Amino acid sequence: MSTAPIGAVPEGAVEIDVASHGVRLSAWHFSATTDAWTTPAGRPCVVMAHGLGATKDANLAPYAQRFAAAGADVVVFDYRGFGTSDGEPRQLVDHRRHRDDYRSVVEHVRRMPAVDPDRVALWGSSYSGGHVVAVAADDPRIAAVVSQGAAMDGLTAVLEIVRYAGPRHLLRLSAHALLGVVRRDHEVALVGEPGSLAAITSDDGLEGYSRIMGPTFENRMPARAILPIMLNRPVTAAPRLTAPLFLLIASDDSIAPPAAVERVARRAGGRVEVLRLDCGHFDIYADDLFEQGVEAQIRFLGSVLEA
Repeated sequence: MSTAPIGAVPEGAVEIDVASHGVRLSAWHFSATTDAWTTPAGRPCVVMAHGLGATKDANLAPYAQRFAAAGADVVVFDYRGFGTSDGEPRQLVDHRRHRDDYRSVVEHVRRMPAVDPDRVALWGSSYSGGHVVAVAADDPRIAAVVSQGAAMDGLTAVLEIVRYAGPRHLLRLSAHALLGVVRRDHEVALVGEPGSLAAITSDDGLEGYSRIMGPTFENRMPARAILPIMLNRPVTAAPRLTAPLFLLIASDDSIAPPAAVERVARRAGGRVEVLRLDCGHFDIYADDLFEQGVEAQIRFLGSVLEA
């Protein structure tokens, strides 16, 4: 039996379950509130999930509500072991599992009666901003991809940790990761103050997480999960991506290096639209920067999905 906490369902959504590798994923389904993008084949659908250790109640509903108001159905989900989804171990950050969950949700929405199976778009932010590139690169039926503040290259992200926290911090994290391989229950924090033992210790990390996380967020992860982060390199999948791609780049991002996102923009095999905002990693979720980003994303999605 899952020990997942219970989260509130936002306005405009209904809670649904999606099966992924025998595990129940908890998801919200927002139905389109206009027929602007509806065709005889049905409505388009945007599939959304969050970033490193984050859950669907961390400021994703405002995006989903805006996409639904433009004419798309939206399904927002929690990965296995996170938020209100079932699954063990809890809090296991693993890009391979996360991508498999995206694929499972895509398969689910393609069977939904009102959805056009050939107009399914992927949306991702931060860690999931890389997942959507990799998943779409292997699925030519994906109609469009929206990626913001994305983690596109784990090796570059490790170098960023060295830059802001120093090599001793990286060695300390690596030692705990190796300990976690031996002691499977050994955990570290996802985010913490500079100098603390956490996967993210940038100057803006803890404040940024505190600003956007929802009630189901848990600030912990198995220590062994640090090791696969270095192997997460969606940038290598970019040349195989043929779906239209929208990239929002936060130029002062200290969590997901913008240089790796720029490489994806250059290497992607299809149409690419880029919006560069002069801000940090967490600033894109609120106020004027949110408005700039979501309006540009709606215009992009409309250019691909509109009837």
